[in-house]
Amino acid sequence: MRADVIVVAAGRGIRAGDGLPKQYRLVGGRPLLRHTLERFLGQPGIRRVVTVIDPVHAGLYATATQGLAARFGADRLAAPVAGGATRQASVRAGLEALADAPPELVLIHDAARPFVTARLVADALAAAAQHGAAVPVLRLVDTVKRCEAEGFVVSGPDRDLLRSVQTPQSFRYPLIRDAHRALAGRDDLTDDAAVADAAGHRVASFAGDAGNLKLTTLEDFVSAERVFARELQDLADVRTATGYDVHAFGEGDHVMLGGLAIPHGRGLSGHSDADVVLHALTDALLGTIGAEDIGFHFPPSKPEWKGAASDQFLRHAVGLVTAKGGRVAHLDATIVCEEPKIGPHREAMRESIAAIAGLPMARVSVKATTSEQLGFTGRREGIAALATATVRLPWGEDGQ
Repeated sequence: MRADVIVVAAGRGIRAGDGLPKQYRLVGGRPLLRHTLERFLGQPGIRRVVTVIDPVHAGLYATATQGLAARFGADRLAAPVAGGATRQASVRAGLEALADAPPELVLIHDAARPFVTARLVADALAAAAQHGAAVPVLRLVDTVKRCEAEGFVVSGPDRDLLRSVQTPQSFRYPLIRDAHRALAGRDDLTDDAAVADAAGHRVASFAGDAGNLKLTTLEDFVSAERVFARELQDLADVRTATGYDVHAFGEGDHVMLGGLAIPHGRGLSGHSDADVVLHALTDALLGTIGAEDIGFHFPPSKPEWKGAASDQFLRHAVGLVTAKGGRVAHLDATIVCEEPKIGPHREAMRESIAAIAGLPMARVSVKATTSEQLGFTGRREGIAALATATVRLPWGEDGQ
């Protein structure tokens, strides 16, 4: 069944203290929102993800999501939607944004829950398909008491009947869309289960996940840093591999280098777009997981790769690393040529590679050198590129 996700990120998160809104704060070295989006974008059962934001934070959103559309596809990471004054209004805006090509199921998730698992997503989809509306819940561990105005505790409710509720909350799309439309005048409904219930629908429950933490206070961010630190320690298998590629000059008015079209009096000859930088980086990444080289994955004998853009080759290699539970730590490329001059394009090239690989620019290096007029590059017959890739994988021979 077609399933979309709405990530609610329009709030200010004032309980997390001063500074950036909590969804844009760094945790585990990356913005909190980015962690959450990657969890859903990495799930094959999800068609697209739309994020509801405060338009004032459009720049923060762009920084937090840099490279994700290129990595996962612009059709999967939809353009952000402007939220409303309340969470209810923001969710309704997200639901309306899906109406052009409505899903059968929709998950609604808090941006501040970055540890949602594949199991929880699968359970949420199954519960929505069966019941129409469902939420993940946890049994309460602590005894619950009601307090009088003076602060004295009195008898509390039966703990066995109480549950704490998490996200993603899951629904058949028409059910929750119509419920939000019908209750648009209300502003007292704090979650989507309450909206569905107020509209007359029964809401089922399924087992939540104690690790699916919601980051609300500064203490929560400290706890999350510990979780991410443990995850990084689990990626203890650090691997480095190299790649090399060369293409001769031919006819043309530009060369493709690092995903950029650089004006030049000649082009580079090759079956694809002959981007030596992306080809070398692709081979380096493939080497870190012991995969066959780029020619195996994209054979030049196949007509579909004639003139193909090489960004898809690098994105494919990143995907293979991710599929093994790994993370790309760093990419480094050295371009060897007498012409064109690389210096004026170096920063744009780093930005391009970072966007393709879904990395911060700080994890991408591009350098250039000549061969002192020696060899084929010195004779201006072509361009060569050398690359090094470093990845972190879960410990084990095959990275699993």
